[in-house]
Amino acid sequence: MSIIAPSLLSANFLRLEEDCKMLHESEADWFHLDVMDGRFVPNISFGPMIIEFIRKTTNKLCDVHLMILEPEKYAEAFKKAGADILTVHIEACPHLHRNIQQIKTLGMQAGVALNPHTPVSLLKDVIADIDLVCMMSVNPGFGGQSFILNTIQKIRELRSMIDSTASNAKIEIDGGVTLENAKSILDAGADVLVAGNTVFKSADPKNIISLLKKL
Repeated sequence: MSIIAPSLLSANFLRLEEDCKMLHESEADWFHLDVMDGRFVPNISFGPMIIEFIRKTTNKLCDVHLMILEPEKYAEAFKKAGADILTVHIEACPHLHRNIQQIKTLGMQAGVALNPHTPVSLLKDVIADIDLVCMMSVNPGFGGQSFILNTIQKIRELRSMIDSTASNAKIEIDGGVTLENAKSILDAGADVLVAGNTVFKSADPKNIISLLKKL
């Protein structure tokens, strides 16, 4: 069964506690938390302080996606804030294996994210060491973008790599996930669906989460 990870980036930050409570009570499996620094991506979101508050609202897994440069400087702070999974971008990490080791040494699961232009093949030397691949299906930095169709082929390629190496890494798809395309994403081999606007801009977010969970 698929894992549903609604993205709090699309929540109403004037009523963040209410939205967190709604997610906690829903069929959502994970909280997906997008951290942006205005350098790696052209937007700024939130950091460890906000995640620490969000962590207090739930015992569900907190899936922290760092869209930042030099993530090694902040890994310990995100651990203290309550991150269960910490995902770094391959494009931001010239010493990726070291980043992965750091995250695991701190006691978190390690994820690696790929931008739409980045080939899956670049993961082959670390795929056995990581717990999650966050495949960006939009260009990172902003919510509400349309799903990039080439992602489906990349999912199939990544699924083949994971299966052939006996890796335990889950495939997470982040960006433009809707009720209309979610089944084809899962059929291609994805495990985790990140959904932002699809959940939070709907009239009944809990029902949307339930519908995604049933796919």
